[in-house]
Amino acid sequence: MTRCDVSSHLSQLESLLFLVLAPVLIHCYCDLPADCSDIYKDKSNTSGVYTIYPVGSTSGVQVRFILSGVIQRRMDGSQNFYRPWCDYKTGFGAAAGEYWLGLENIFHLTLRQRYELLVDMEDFDGKKVFARYSSFSIDPESYGYKLQVSGFTNGGAGDSLTYHNGKKFSTMDKDQDASSSHCARARLGAFWFNNCHYANPNGIYRRGADSTISYVGVEWYTFKGYQYSLKSISMKIRPVK
Repeated sequence: MTRCDVSSHLSQLESLLFLVLAPVLIHCYCDLPADCSDIYKDKSNTSGVYTIYPVGSTSGVQVRFILSGVIQRRMDGSQNFYRPWCDYKTGFGAAAGEYWLGLENIFHLTLRQRYELLVDMEDFDGKKVFARYSSFSIDPESYGYKLQVSGFTNGGAGDSLTYHNGKKFSTMDKDQDASSSHCARARLGAFWFNNCHYANPNGIYRRGADSTISYVGVEWYTFKGYQYSLKSISMKIRPVK
């Protein structure tokens, strides 16, 4: 039985348990944080890792995970990001290091209210820039976790993400891009590929300028072009006030 098969069986079991224990869950979890905005409401909280409890409005299944405001981070190449759909759906890595929060978690987070996105990045010469988007969300899995992003503000990085707006998420084993080729395999990563990318934050971690194999690095085209793999990049979301 594969990991995805196991996850499917667990999901069915969770659904059954939710139906049986719904009154208890409602009583126990009503005061727990559902998303970032609930963390922010408590003025005593500081930056750190918190557990939130988002509930999908359609499935009724409770999803629990750790959140630090960051949905994606690359910083040292310690994690392999060339992974299958199942991993990108559920998430992987460690919150204190390189990780991907998980498409299902991101969907439930951005379902309840409007979120903005900040993409921070740094090259190997120490130059730090950012790109900000005033609206960010993704559609459910049945729609391919399609990206919805708009409202770009330039912090020196340029806009490499709007090109991917409205596109479904693709991985090595699930091709949903707008290209006749398989972008996730060609770019050795996973993302909301178009035909194929201006942004490839989940590509292969390399060190700066490297044209040995083109288009496969951790790239943000409008900042350093296609042949430069960034030192670090992170995608952070927060509720719009």
